[in-house]
Amino acid sequence: MVCCWRRFRASLLWAHVSHRAPGPTLAPIIPRRRWLSARPAPEPRMEYQDAIRTLNTLQTNASYLEQVKRERGDPQAQLEAMTGFLERSGLKVRDLDQLNIIHVTGTKGKGSACAFTERVLRNYGLKTGFYSSPHLVQVRERIRINGQPISKELFSKYFWQVYNRLEETKDSSHVAMPAYFRFLTIMAFHVFLQEKVDLAVLEVGIGGAYDCTNIVRKPVVCGISALGIDHTSILGDTIEKIAWQKGGIFKPGVPAFTVPQPDRPLTVLRERAQKISCPLYLCPDLDAFEEEEKPLQLGLAGDHQRSNAALALQLSHTWLGQNGYLDITEPKGPCPDSELLAKRPPPVAPAFKLDKAMVQGLQETVWLGRNQVLHHGPVTWYIDGAHTTTSIQACVRWFHQAALNEKKTADGSEVRVLLFNATGDRDTAALLKLLLPCQFDYAVFCPNFTEVSTVGNADQQNFNVTLENVLTRCLQNQSHWNRLMEAKVGQDPWLSAASETEGVGGWLKQVPLHGPPLFAPPSARPLNTNSLVFPCVSHALQWITQGRDPHFQPPAPRGQHPHPVASSGAVLLKEAATVRVLVTGSLHLVGAVLKLLDQSLSQ
Repeated sequence: MVCCWRRFRASLLWAHVSHRAPGPTLAPIIPRRRWLSARPAPEPRMEYQDAIRTLNTLQTNASYLEQVKRERGDPQAQLEAMTGFLERSGLKVRDLDQLNIIHVTGTKGKGSACAFTERVLRNYGLKTGFYSSPHLVQVRERIRINGQPISKELFSKYFWQVYNRLEETKDSSHVAMPAYFRFLTIMAFHVFLQEKVDLAVLEVGIGGAYDCTNIVRKPVVCGISALGIDHTSILGDTIEKIAWQKGGIFKPGVPAFTVPQPDRPLTVLRERAQKISCPLYLCPDLDAFEEEEKPLQLGLAGDHQRSNAALALQLSHTWLGQNGYLDITEPKGPCPDSELLAKRPPPVAPAFKLDKAMVQGLQETVWLGRNQVLHHGPVTWYIDGAHTTTSIQACVRWFHQAALNEKKTADGSEVRVLLFNATGDRDTAALLKLLLPCQFDYAVFCPNFTEVSTVGNADQQNFNVTLENVLTRCLQNQSHWNRLMEAKVGQDPWLSAASETEGVGGWLKQVPLHGPPLFAPPSARPLNTNSLVFPCVSHALQWITQGRDPHFQPPAPRGQHPHPVASSGAVLLKEAATVRVLVTGSLHLVGAVLKLLDQSLSQ
């Protein structure tokens, strides 16, 4: 087993390093004022892949987070550096005022709130830009026009324009290139300005105050979705510190809206807004907009989406009013000079009558990887990128409700599978504990890689993550799960008694960890367990589906069985009338799964 594990790690590392492609030869330098239109467009498909590979050499998320940690002692330097990169690319900060920006932050739901907002405004015939992160399948998903990821041709065109301009202007006093996320942010600004969008919905990357999107001076309106604990090594380890960071997007005189928050973070938001004379309002509940016996239909599932939809209504309504599309009166907030009013919560913004465009916009919103259900024959996939304790709790509620509403099979036989991974500094043991009530028959862990080798899949390459670390993380997650299951058996008298006669009675099924591509740490003690670790998402899906998903039929790797062997599990998965799979813990994992289950997302 030790030898097998070492060979496995070595093969992954070799596949990763040996196929790392250098960036393409740089195109000729373009004169400063004509560079945006002078460069001819080479063959688009090849140039797109070259652009992605070159983008990957800049810096991916893990390294970017480390950089933010180092720089937070002088956070203003981050925004100054971003301003410098923007100017080297050919833009001034004041140029961004033309974009009519809606700026949104939060811990949970900010992407969904942005998606609702963009869809509502598009229904008014407006040309919309939408910048979000992370991407699920292809990086160009992060930059959208009218709800669609920009084409490979447009991505290539603007990538090389910005990249070459930054190469042209580097010198001894300038860092050659911005980090991955900063570069994409600058590129998004160029795309939206050149494509002449009517507005841009801008999702904050991390935090707010020192996020690179916060170089925007004059957004039309700002929004804050639900707050929680996440990215603590960057934003702080208390909800108040995180609220302070999120409130950093407030601007003087620019209206801002927040969903209801706990008292402590709401106080921080109110104080931040008051200090700079930013009118801050609470969003009313979505039922304030609903007519009697006529509830609003949302395109995104889950009760928690109602607050995101309510925030989107306030953002879009305010934007339309500020730009003369609607005749509205701005809600009045407390006087910033009044000490008495300053101690009160922000006022609740009044509800308003929804027109057809708003109602349809909420109903037609699509945001993949969030509370998404895919019916593939006997296998049903429940996909949600939840990765905080609060969002996992919401995910569990949604999964229970969604599974409950599914039509039951005649014989009722059902197998439940958890496919999980988590990244960053998250407490995966705490997240996994929250998933126990779902009563999974199997827990499957794997890295976020679609395949063992990322060759030919440059959108998911990540040169700044140590492969050994992510694989070790999966094994740690498996260990956490095993301990949670053992504790559950010990606490439940029925399960404890059954375990003595049936090998842990339906909770811990015997699944031998042998044969490719199943691996276990060499130091692991023998344990009858229902948890498995795979080296990539493709191998995990092969075992879970056992050839029963008509949308997922990958060719068998050379020299391997077409479906990995795990005797008792394979039999149960093949014979069950229904297989329900919950995919959660990471949006990157969700993206890798969707890439394999829905080939159209790669087109």
